[in-house]
Amino acid sequence: MVDGMAGGALLLGFITAQRLAELLLARRNTQRLLAEGGVEFGRSHYPWIVALHGAWLIGLWWFGHAQSVDPFLLGIFVLLQAGRLWVIASLGRRWTTRIIVLPRAPLFAGGPYRWLKHPNYWIVAGEIAVVPLSLGLPVFAAVFTLLNACILYLRIRTENAALARAGEPHPAPQTLANETRSL
Repeated sequence: MVDGMAGGALLLGFITAQRLAELLLARRNTQRLLAEGGVEFGRSHYPWIVALHGAWLIGLWWFGHAQSVDPFLLGIFVLLQAGRLWVIASLGRRWTTRIIVLPRAPLFAGGPYRWLKHPNYWIVAGEIAVVPLSLGLPVFAAVFTLLNACILYLRIRTENAALARAGEPHPAPQTLANETRSL
């Protein structure tokens, strides 16, 4: 085990700093994509995603900051971070925390997207389970894994419908939202 207070607090400090940096990168990329004519989808469920991740992080600080870190599960977390970096680096300026489709832009099929659909969601799902487990919080891990699965169900359906229209001149979010509800 990695030392109690130092281990849990260090891990959570890293995750907090990482998430804040990613939000800044996502915001910059989102603004640029929208300025280039990108269309956002799933705007109505985005606050739920933010709330879930915020509650996850706050809960981890509350319950896990003084916990020891399991080294095996920390190793899995490190592998997940390598995957996260691969996703972000592969998408580059197209990476964001929102669903934005650039009209007439081809779908990205490089990096991990060559082999796996929605690799970022798989990585996040792994993190939501592995981090609390590494801090000895199995109930916390189960609750947030279930909540994340519910939100991802909606998110992935919305994203798949949006990406299906990626090659069109001007995808219409309102039309897409109506079609997604009827699926």
